[in-house]
Amino acid sequence: MTVPKVYESEYRFCEILWENEPVNSTRLVGLCREKLGWTKATTYTVIRRLAGRGVVKSENAVVTSLVSRDKVQSAEIEELVEKRFGGSLPAFIAAFVRHGSLSAKEAEQIREMIEAYRED
Repeated sequence: MTVPKVYESEYRFCEILWENEPVNSTRLVGLCREKLGWTKATTYTVIRRLAGRGVVKSENAVVTSLVSRDKVQSAEIEELVEKRFGGSLPAFIAAFVRHGSLSAKEAEQIREMIEAYRED
C-alpha cells in the first residue's frame, strides 16, 4: 500500500491527532487552535483533505488516523533518499554523519539497528 503524502502543516496536525486519538472533532479544533493557531474552518478543511487522501477518517464527530506516524515518517525518508541521494541509503547516511557528530552510544545503536535489519 502506498502511503499518502502528508505535507508539513498536515504533519503537525497529525502529530496532535496521533497523541490524542481517537478524538472528538470539537476537542481537535481546540487542540489545533491552542497548538497551531488554527481556526475551526482550517482544522475542518485539513480533516476533509486528509480524509480524502485516506490519511484520517472522521465518523460521528470522532477523528482517527488511518496511517501511523511510522509509516508517514518512513515514506518521507524514502522520498528524501530517492530525490536527493538517487535512492542511495549509504549516500544519505554519509551526508547525515558528515554534518553532525555521533556519540559512541548513538553509533552503537545504529550498528545494532543495521544488524537487526540486515538481509543476508
